[in-house]
Amino acid sequence: MKYTVVAHANAKKTWVKKDSSGRLHVYVTQPAQEGKANQAIVEALADYLKIKKSQIFLDSGARSKQKTFLVIDN
Repeated sequence: MKYTVVAHANAKKTWVKKDSSGRLHVYVTQPAQEGKANQAIVEALADYLKIKKSQIFLDSGARSKQKTFLVIDN
């Protein structure tokens, strides 16, 4: 399954919200440098979706605010 995510780095706390168009807005405390925010987004999505981090893969948007993640069911 694919998830479209809008990343918000350097937030005060980590949380996830879904907007009316179905996109997930993921707020993480880590900065957007050296992949730290992307890793934090994977962790936040795993908590939100109640799955393992190893089931989530960044498909596109590694350096963009808008990202696409693939979730693999095991």
